[in-house]
Amino acid sequence: MRGITRAGLILVAILAAAAAGLAAWSPLPLAEWLRDPRAAFFYAEGWNPYPVRLLRPMPAPLSAMAQLGKKIFFDPGLSSSRRLSCASCHVPRDAYGPAGALPAMFGGQALTLQGVRAVPSLRYLERQPNFGIGPDNAEDETANRSTMPPRGAGAPRAGKTAQNSVNAAAGLVPQGGLFWDGRADTLQNQALIPLSSPFEMDGGSVAEIAARLARASYAPAFARLFGPSVFSDAQMAVAEAMFAVARYQIEDIDFHPYTSKFDFWLEGKARMSPAELRGFLVFNDPHKGNCAACHLDRPGADGLPPLFTDHQFEALGVPRNPALAVNRDPSYFDLGLCGPFRTDMKTMTQYCGFFATPSLRNVARRRTFFHNGIYNSLQQVLDFYDFRDTYPEKVYPDTRKMKPDMYNDLPQRYRSNVDKLDAPFTGTPSGQPPLAAQEVQDVIAFLGTLTDGYRPPGGT
Repeated sequence: MRGITRAGLILVAILAAAAAGLAAWSPLPLAEWLRDPRAAFFYAEGWNPYPVRLLRPMPAPLSAMAQLGKKIFFDPGLSSSRRLSCASCHVPRDAYGPAGALPAMFGGQALTLQGVRAVPSLRYLERQPNFGIGPDNAEDETANRSTMPPRGAGAPRAGKTAQNSVNAAAGLVPQGGLFWDGRADTLQNQALIPLSSPFEMDGGSVAEIAARLARASYAPAFARLFGPSVFSDAQMAVAEAMFAVARYQIEDIDFHPYTSKFDFWLEGKARMSPAELRGFLVFNDPHKGNCAACHLDRPGADGLPPLFTDHQFEALGVPRNPALAVNRDPSYFDLGLCGPFRTDMKTMTQYCGFFATPSLRNVARRRTFFHNGIYNSLQQVLDFYDFRDTYPEKVYPDTRKMKPDMYNDLPQRYRSNVDKLDAPFTGTPSGQPPLAAQEVQDVIAFLGTLTDGYRPPGGT
């Protein structure tokens, strides 16, 4: 009996030593092992200990309307240059975002006019809510985040964290809509704006766009769908064309495939590397990256995959981009929600400098970041979050007083709108950047798991 007891004790000691070694190696803190050893073990091995079943769209043949929309989407003949289509800036192989690192694309009749904002991706817009200012919605609150933006100029704010949802209901939060300033509510309206913009496709007036549609190779299919007299009403013809483009974006699952490694990890079908897992933990740490406060990474109770955005707007104070032609004018400022392209909110100055929080899905494939395209790599983006308020001289240009000109892409009177409450902008008690160099690399590794097209082992 004593021998069995001694052997048992030896076995327990061996297992304890192995567990201690695994806990020491694991990116999870010891307290997490003590709280839930089983979950901690799965995390330490790179697996999701709480797998879920995600609801994804099922492939189906495109309707006749969506097929027409696809032809319109890829038609450069609708532009004044006859060289620019929707797909020229929203490239399918680049997750329907821009193909290169230009801060803004060139358009117009000779493709010499530079745009003013970075091209966003068209993926994952099918669940985008309409623009509005009001309390947080129920879907967001189930995803463990909290916001309390100002009710008016000078109103106090409550911070956003990846773990806290207590104060969410009280704030009036700008959210939803399409474009960096949320000025379009439907994919139909979103498609028309670049088509008619003089520095984008430059299609001209509604009458000119309708005339181009009537001359297109797909005009007979257009007439079969909407009737032979459709081109006699230019407004109706253009509206139906844009509706067809919207149907294409909604029906073709290539616009919302949900096939990233992270999606499969959520389902327990993929395993994160140690760096990816460490990055995931930093992403969700309210005292570190706090990224999940705005870029929600939890599936909803309905089983829909996370979109990695809360659809809200933030003033981050990114530096001015001298590579944008419009910025050669020192008096020009892009104020997001309150102008220059939105005009209905120009008097709501508490929102000047606010821009939409984009989805982070496929972010590792982008080469242009933030609304003004100031950065060209995720390293630069993470450095901005790390150094903006701890070492601003690494982010902003020096003034003649040898002091960084912080938030220099906003007029002085609106710089108080910039978020200074939420981590990582709060820094650390020591005054050092919240993320160490290795933690930055780990977050970048995790962001790589959000790229579509992952094939899990076994093809499940």
